[in-house]
This record gives sequence, C-alpha cells and structure tokens, in this order.
Amino acid sequence: MGKLTLLCDAKTDGSFLVHHFLSFYLKANCKVCFVALVQSFSHYNIVGQKLGVSLTAARERGQLAVLEGLRSAVDVFFRPREQLHPLQFLREASAGDLQPLYAFVRDALEPVDGGEDAWRCPVLLVDDLSVLLSLGVGPVAVLDFVHYCRATVCREWKGNIVALVHDSGDAEDEESDVLLNGLSHQSHLILRAEGLATGFCKDVHGQLRILWRRPLQPTAHRDRSLTYQYKIQDKSVSFFAKGMSPAVL
Repeated sequence: MGKLTLLCDAKTDGSFLVHHFLSFYLKANCKVCFVALVQSFSHYNIVGQKLGVSLTAARERGQLAVLEGLRSAVDVFFRPREQLHPLQFLREASAGDLQPLYAFVRDALEPVDGGEDAWRCPVLLVDDLSVLLSLGVGPVAVLDFVHYCRATVCREWKGNIVALVHDSGDAEDEESDVLLNGLSHQSHLILRAEGLATGFCKDVHGQLRILWRRPLQPTAHRDRSLTYQYKIQDKSVSFFAKGMSPAVL
C-alpha cells in the first residue's frame, strides 16, 4: 500500500523539501502529478535543473503532469462555465467542491497498460495545501480531497502522496489547525521544518523533525522521531545532529 508523507513548515520555508521529493521521484522514473499552487513552473524547473532533473523534458515525455496554479487561477475565468477546470471552485459562490481537482489528479496518474511509457508507481505532490484555505476552501473539503486521492493513488494504484502544509503557529487559526491535525493522523511520515528558536544563523538554517507513524503498532511502539539541523546550499542540503554544525566544530 502507498504512503502519505506530510511536509510541514513552521516559521521557516519548507519548499526545499518539495524540490527534493520532486527531483527524487522523477529520477526514480515515477509518474508524477504536481499540483503547484505557490510558484511558477519556470521557478520549479530552474531549481530542478540544479538538482539534476529537467521538469520541461519530464513533461514532454509524459512523465510529469503539472497544474500551474498561478496561471490556471487566471485561465479559469476566461473559459465557458460548462468547461470544468481543476480550480473550478474559484468561480463558485461557495468554494468547497474540489472534485474537478481530484479528477485532474486521477486522469493524470491513471495507469496505462503496457507500452514503453509504463512508469513506476504514481506520485501526487502538492505545494501547498494551505493555499486552498487562503482561497476560501474549508479544511473539511481539503481533507476530503486528500482522502479521495489516498483511496485512488495509495490504495488502488499503490502510489504515494507528498503534500506541504503550513503551521501558522496562530492559536486562533482554527482552519489551519484542523487541516494540519487531520493530515497528521493520516500520514505515515511527517517531516517538519522549523526555524531556530535563537533566530537567524548563517551556518544553520533550521531544524527538521522526522516522525514515523505506525498506527497499527502497539501504542508504545507506534511513533519514532529524530531531529536534525540543516543548512541549505545551492545544489544540496546538509544535515547534522543538533549542535554538530561544521561551523561550530
């Protein structure tokens, strides 16, 4: 059965995790559906080239399907209403129906029998789900979307899902808390990027908490976690134990 990996960032930018998984799955010859709601395709492509992959080439050969949110958010208003768009909810009075977005994911990743274009396991990558909340979609609707994607991509097709969500740290932001808690309970792996409590440091950019969740195990052995600090470089990310930065040593 496939896995759901939750990427979370708090008081820092966790986009480096998105770039890592995108390049990782493309190099692994997986079929990838990338719902990119934050940056332009050219931005992701430039970073991908630094990591050794060409998103343009992957899209041309049919390995990568991209929903470019910044461009699609404009396109949806300039097509007939009867032509459904993945971001159709932007035209609705009450934003809550993500079925067209799910249909885009399903059509992009549906396995093809045989042929030279038979890729490895399908992967859905979303950057990031918190944007849907900002666009007026309720957290329950976003969780329903993830549930349907898990049922199709993870259970039926044995693929994987990787999604980024922000932790605002605001106790009054109930919608963000509902989304984050709901996704955490569904996830098999949680990668949480956090800013340093001491503030900015040029040699240590933040810390990464890694939590493996095994819900079917007894309570005492259900979760296991590790914490590393990291420094983002031009073409890679260096990880080290807390207090063990090369600059310190």
